Amino acid sequence: MHFTQAKGILSSYNSMNMYRGCTHGCIYCDSRSKCYNFTHDFEDIEVKINAPQLLEKALITKRNKCMIGTGAMCDPYLHHEKDLMITRKCLEIIDHYGFGVAIQTKSDMILRDIDILASINEKVKCVVQMTLTTYDEKLCKILEPNVCTTKKRYEVLKVLQENKIPTVVWMTPILPYINDNESNIRGVLEYCFDADVKGIINFNMGTTMREGDREYFYKALDDNFPGIKQKYINRYGYSYECISDNNDHLMEIFRNECESHNVMHNLSLIFSYMNEIPTKNTQISFFQ
Repeated sequence: MHFTQAKGILSSYNSMNMYRGCTHGCIYCDSRSKCYNFTHDFEDIEVKINAPQLLEKALITKRNKCMIGTGAMCDPYLHHEKDLMITRKCLEIIDHYGFGVAIQTKSDMILRDIDILASINEKVKCVVQMTLTTYDEKLCKILEPNVCTTKKRYEVLKVLQENKIPTVVWMTPILPYINDNESNIRGVLEYCFDADVKGIINFNMGTTMREGDREYFYKALDDNFPGIKQKYINRYGYSYECISDNNDHLMEIFRNECESHNVMHNLSLIFSYMNEIPTKNTQISFFQ
């Protein structure tokens, strides 16, 4: 871990990252890709120590309320957050100035801040996004080794449901030859429906690979799934998109199950929902 004084915190899309890098160890992580120009080891977390001050300055000058997003690039609940509490401080600022938040994580540490999340949701809107890719707990610990398992994340979703905080699940990536099967998809969907999630994001049944990410992923395949790397090389070469041969069948199950449970799966609708600040005259439909 090392500290830096950032020059700014909010992007033009009102998203932010308090940390840069990750300690979760997910074998498929796109954030490792060379195109993101990391100048330090990925596990050597860069901490934007002045993030709360920068955020407050940015929100004071905003003329219109909006949703503030975080977690798309780097998880806001890395292991260091337990002591540093930078994410919590930023949430307190968002709450104080009356903005909404759409926060994405794989960590059950988010429940530490449920008081602030509930306050934001009561005043404006809070959407918690969690990634669920793998129903099998043993397999999950291989694919996402340093973070709580899917079952625990499901339990987090249930707590959020009880506190009336809306949730969205990222069911991606689904790795070809590893968890691209019907039993896995149905298991993850069962968790989602029982937790009453508002939407499930899935671009395709597959994964993506770029330089930097690909090398780390392939080493993990050699360590844990002998022979699978060669299948990827033979099937996908150096393609960015690696779509499962089971994609059509699994996507049909995904769409049908979401529609039968009145859960959003249309990507544009989900992203619009997460970015929309509700008004007294606005009624949001969660149906397709």
